[in-house]
Amino acid sequence: MLFLGFNLRNNLFVAPMAGVTDRPFRQLCKRMGAGLAVSEMVTSNSLLYGSAKTRRRANHEGEPGPIAVQIAGADPSMLAEAARHNAARGAQIIDINMGCPAKKVCNVMAGSALMQNEALVARILEAVVRAVPQTPVTLKIRTGWNRDHKNAPAVARIAEDCGVRALAIHGRTRADQYRGEAEYDTVAEVKRQVSIPVIANGDIDSPEKARAVLAATGADGLMIGRAAQGRPWIFREIEHFLATGETLPAPLVSEIHAVCRTHFDDLLAFYGTDVGVKIARKHIGWYTRGLSGSAAFRRAMNPLRDPVAQAAAVDEFFGRLAEADDRLHYGLSEAEGLRELAA
Repeated sequence: MLFLGFNLRNNLFVAPMAGVTDRPFRQLCKRMGAGLAVSEMVTSNSLLYGSAKTRRRANHEGEPGPIAVQIAGADPSMLAEAARHNAARGAQIIDINMGCPAKKVCNVMAGSALMQNEALVARILEAVVRAVPQTPVTLKIRTGWNRDHKNAPAVARIAEDCGVRALAIHGRTRADQYRGEAEYDTVAEVKRQVSIPVIANGDIDSPEKARAVLAATGADGLMIGRAAQGRPWIFREIEHFLATGETLPAPLVSEIHAVCRTHFDDLLAFYGTDVGVKIARKHIGWYTRGLSGSAAFRRAMNPLRDPVAQAAAVDEFFGRLAEADDRLHYGLSEAEGLRELAA
């Protein structure tokens, strides 16, 4: 797929997720079939450029391109400077966050809160596009602030007029957070009204759902977030299904084990032992979600602070499963899996 001048493997994008889409996760998803992965949102506050968190979020060493960095904020001049700063350090695509529903982000009028002020949206987009004329600028939004104010089509037209090159839309309003089901009618309406590429996002959790969303929206690509947590192979599953109409067999328990351990090692190398063990804990929980005995395993694993003990616990859990059955079957519904994860 040709996207903004880059040849991508396909039209499947990893959604930017704070605390999740760090460099190890982006690299893993690309290896498992994603065409593009967008970084965690990076602050536009220059005072924080030197912080450990910001440096890690902007770390793309060894990552296959194109490198897409998402910036967040509410001040046009600060966002423009953040775009210049990241482009100078290797970002090949600058993405602007106007979709995050988190309270701490919206309380400073950033993220999806910006959709309430279309004039400010225009000033931000104009400033960022002007700041990095050689770097494509993209935008991620929601359908609106709430269900009574779904202004995604208006914001999309503003974005195109300002020179934004592509748009990703999550099929919920900010007020919806992640509750209920995503709707795609608004995404389809945006696609009809603009000529730039439109990427559909929200609740795309299976190959069949991916095909249905493409058909319903006419979107140019799909952005997948929560469904890839603990299941990065979803990208190859969707890629194969869209190309052939065939469903790939579920991964072997042994493969899930190998992916989990490789991810675990990459996290330790990236963050260091102390932070890496904490970050790995949630990913291990996602990898084991829905598997027999996973709730008891997580209760035993979560208190572990030593990476050797954590790795040994993972090996023992998957080793026991592999002895019983080396084929993963998703026997739980998503809701049941989430309840089991919380147990």
